[in-house]
Amino acid sequence: MARKEVLLIYDQECPACHAYCQVVNIRKSLGELTIVDARQPSKVMEEITAQGLDIDQGMVLKLGDQLYYGADAIHALALIGSRSGFLNRINYWVFSSKQRSAVLYPILRSLRNVLLKLLRKRKINNLGAAGNDRF
Repeated sequence: MARKEVLLIYDQECPACHAYCQVVNIRKSLGELTIVDARQPSKVMEEITAQGLDIDQGMVLKLGDQLYYGADAIHALALIGSRSGFLNRINYWVFSSKQRSAVLYPILRSLRNVLLKLLRKRKINNLGAAGNDRF
């Protein structure tokens, strides 16, 4: 299998998201996982916005030319993830099921939104929704 560019794009100002993304690993045969801060301008953020994906509502995994969003991103990340380490094995067990990912991701996203509101963090607002700059 050819090594692909693997990017994980998320809000680095979210402590829960940041902790998760620092722990998750992918299999070395796939390549290196590159973490991208969605709050910083980048080519991949332009691509995400052009696709109409609201980064405030879900992380994005870019695997080669394919974008995975929200529950699909966390599911795909579990499938390509390393099984080494306790937390990576838990991540695989929980999110390797598409159904569990679809149920759990919206709950985790809601908890994230509450956390960011408590921390008084602004939304990224990559789609430019008017009046939608605070949680």
